[in-house]
Amino acid sequence: MRTYSTLALTRKDRILTITLNRPDVLNAVNLEMHDELADAFNFAATDDQSDIVILTGAGRAFCAGGDIEHLARNAAAPERFDHEARIAKRIVFAMLDLDKPLICKMNGPAMGLGATLALLCDVIYAVDGAKIGDPHVCVGLVAGDGSAAIWAQRIGLGRAKEYLMTGEPISAKQAEQIGLVNHCVAPSQLDDAVVGFCNRLKHGSTNAIRWTKVLLNLELKRVAHAVMDAGIAYESVTARSADHREAVKAIQEKRRPVFCHDPAKV
Repeated sequence: MRTYSTLALTRKDRILTITLNRPDVLNAVNLEMHDELADAFNFAATDDQSDIVILTGAGRAFCAGGDIEHLARNAAAPERFDHEARIAKRIVFAMLDLDKPLICKMNGPAMGLGATLALLCDVIYAVDGAKIGDPHVCVGLVAGDGSAAIWAQRIGLGRAKEYLMTGEPISAKQAEQIGLVNHCVAPSQLDDAVVGFCNRLKHGSTNAIRWTKVLLNLELKRVAHAVMDAGIAYESVTARSADHREAVKAIQEKRRPVFCHDPAKV
């Protein structure tokens, strides 16, 4: 079993659980977690002691998105973002290449990259009361780390544009209604619901289930290949922008950002 500093891996009854494990910061993603996520999904693909993978978060959140201290360091030295951008692509394709069923147990808010991680899973069980959203634009960044590929595939282009261009989060109940997540369940029922679904899969034909997923993911991978490089490039440009620096500063100062509305000066 692999060990990580920002992730916890456990295995039981041929189910491998990957837990985002920075509960003190709501499992916000820093550079170390970026690197470890890519490796963990690659490990899951080759782990011969598991047939199903669960992705969840420690504590009261699934993932709050980017760690603010990490964002501030990147804003001060934007060249640091380039490594992160390359790893983002590896995470997306490691998840899409995983032929085992990947179930998201969304135990709390899923924002930014956290939302992308949840939505790239095959089936999502979200706890009632949680919110999901991608506020990249709210911090002056292009939503280029996978959200442009997966949101439209789940809820259609029109709705994806609405939520990605505003960064507006939505409740798990509303997400279930529009098909962004599969199920919204009460907190007391979340664990049993996920275990029950995994048990249904365990009693099915392993190869038939895996290869059905592989077939369905062919289109997702085609879309991801089409948009990921451009998305990462656009996000890298905005990571160097005055708007992004202003947004990070505003978060640190606990105020609303004041963005520049002249495209030539951003």
